[in-house]
Amino acid sequence: MREEVVAVLNHLEEALVQQAQPELAAGMKTYMKHRFDFIGIQKPLRTEICKPYFKALQALKANPADILRFCWSKHEREWQYVGMDFALKSPKNWPPDWLATMEYCITHKSWWDTVDLLAVHGVGGWLKDKPELQGQTVARWRHSKQLWLERSTLLFQLMYKGNTNHALLADLCVQFADSKAFFIQKAMGWALRQYVRTDAEWVQNFVANNTLPKLTQREALKNVGN
Repeated sequence: MREEVVAVLNHLEEALVQQAQPELAAGMKTYMKHRFDFIGIQKPLRTEICKPYFKALQALKANPADILRFCWSKHEREWQYVGMDFALKSPKNWPPDWLATMEYCITHKSWWDTVDLLAVHGVGGWLKDKPELQGQTVARWRHSKQLWLERSTLLFQLMYKGNTNHALLADLCVQFADSKAFFIQKAMGWALRQYVRTDAEWVQNFVANNTLPKLTQREALKNVGN
């Protein structure tokens, strides 16, 4: 990264550290099952702190992928949130190798709080108008044996509404129907529940005609009739 971009990020780090709240950090760490350490800054304050630094990064035309990778190199969990706050809101500035950065971030420091945002907004936003790349990516990730890439294949269409490839969604759910992984079962149910808003009859028929985990069934049909 360019020196001037690194300088802005270093100043942002100083600002975050100045607002550290150890008592909040302990609670946040507990909530995340002790997987990550925290500075102790909740979202509203984090957003306020970041505003001037994000403006500076935008003025410097900082590469969103570079910002994400920098933030993923940092220890405290807030840094990953900072990276996503900046990068996922700048789709027009995503570089040609954006998908490689998505895959890196999904498979490193992985947990639902980052993976789901990356899958839905980063991967989903990138692949929406790229059917050939979408097919290639899903084909690779669905057979990766990597939990978070598999979950991402189920979630990337979450905001597609009427543009959802429901045949692909069905195929993925059938593939993962025997999975014992909570995060896969939950993702199947979430994806189907979201598609209820577009075609509730299709979801009901799919659930009725396929053997899916109980958790997936409950999640899928939660909003039917509402």
